[in-house]
Amino acid sequence: MPKIKEKKTLKKKTKDKSFGHPGKLDKTKAEPFGHSTELNKATKKTTVKKKTKLVEQEDVAINVTLEESMHPDVAIDDSKSKKEVLDALFAGERILIEKSDASNDLYNQSRFGIWLEDDKLQLSLLEALYLLERGRVRILDGRKKEIALEKFLKKAKKLEPTFWIRYIVFKDMRNRGYIVKTALKFGADFRVYDRGVKPGDDHARWVVYPAHEGSTLTWYDFAAKNRVAHSTKKRLLMAVVDDENDVTYYEIRWMRP
Repeated sequence: MPKIKEKKTLKKKTKDKSFGHPGKLDKTKAEPFGHSTELNKATKKTTVKKKTKLVEQEDVAINVTLEESMHPDVAIDDSKSKKEVLDALFAGERILIEKSDASNDLYNQSRFGIWLEDDKLQLSLLEALYLLERGRVRILDGRKKEIALEKFLKKAKKLEPTFWIRYIVFKDMRNRGYIVKTALKFGADFRVYDRGVKPGDDHARWVVYPAHEGSTLTWYDFAAKNRVAHSTKKRLLMAVVDDENDVTYYEIRWMRP
């Protein structure tokens, strides 16, 4: 059993959950989504507080820093008077947008999607829901019929069982001004770039693993995630989502004693 030494005491703790993190600070919340009951549970906040603890296991010490909220810095301008609503085709598991000045701006300014060889901008399901919620895209089916937000969410959750937990984290980090892209080739859910940094300009700073607080994580899994981050020269960020869709972030780095 690893020894845990707390260097600071949080001002407020809640009952420990099965995921194993030691209570929480004031909860970070994202902005409300809109009409859906499930969507209305999301997160928003502003304060920054930290807790550091040292976890020692065998000959390796793991430094864990809990960061509860960072100042929000919205990644995109949502002024509807300036932004064109783009039609996005829901094709299987892909969301496709035709090439135009508006889609170029969407990619160049905020790095949403990837360009395909046929000059279509492909969005992930997470990116599509985020932009749909903000009124930046209109999702269409194969018959060019518009798909409502709640219906699209239902389809996305059917395609990806962990979609909702991943989306809560994706939205929270995007709202804070970070560019979030997939990290499947690294064996993680997301790679996240520092504010002001775009893919291609520099490397991502973190690999991120979203998880519900009720899930379990073995030491073997925990060590494997650390090895992935270490081998890719990135920091490991665990994003823990509770039952109220609040997100707590743990930044974890290897240390040699």
